[in-house]
Amino acid sequence: MIIENALISDLEEILALQKLAYLSEAEICNDFSIPPLLQTIEDIKSEYAYKTFLKAVDSGKIIGSVRANLQDGTCYIGKLIVHPDYQNRGIGTALMNSIENCFKGCKRYELFTGKKSVKNIYLYNKLGYRIFKEEKISEKLTLVSLEKIVAN
Repeated sequence: MIIENALISDLEEILALQKLAYLSEAEICNDFSIPPLLQTIEDIKSEYAYKTFLKAVDSGKIIGSVRANLQDGTCYIGKLIVHPDYQNRGIGTALMNSIENCFKGCKRYELFTGKKSVKNIYLYNKLGYRIFKEEKISEKLTLVSLEKIVAN
């Protein structure tokens, strides 16, 4: 497996993988109208203009991705996705380590996930992230924000 910067030509494949990967999230909260499932190719192309996109590639196929951007000293990480057939093999951890390395000078990293996403929260805790905020989005969905503070 190789982790490298994604190209604009990879975005359609990343979007298709995102929709596949987020089906499990939608099932957890019983809401198939969550933003990652509704994102369009135009949406992801506009994100690409200001975010760093990484991809994990195995045998020429994109099997994972993550994106992030820097704002006011905080690295905002989003949409960590791994193909369902490749989960629990350390790919998510490798992608997280790689995106953090892209923003080495940061003092703080932040991301969010669904409150019911126990596997995601476990992974992020293992990587040093801690919940600092909860936000109820709808009757079915509450998001938790996690942060990782980097010591000097």
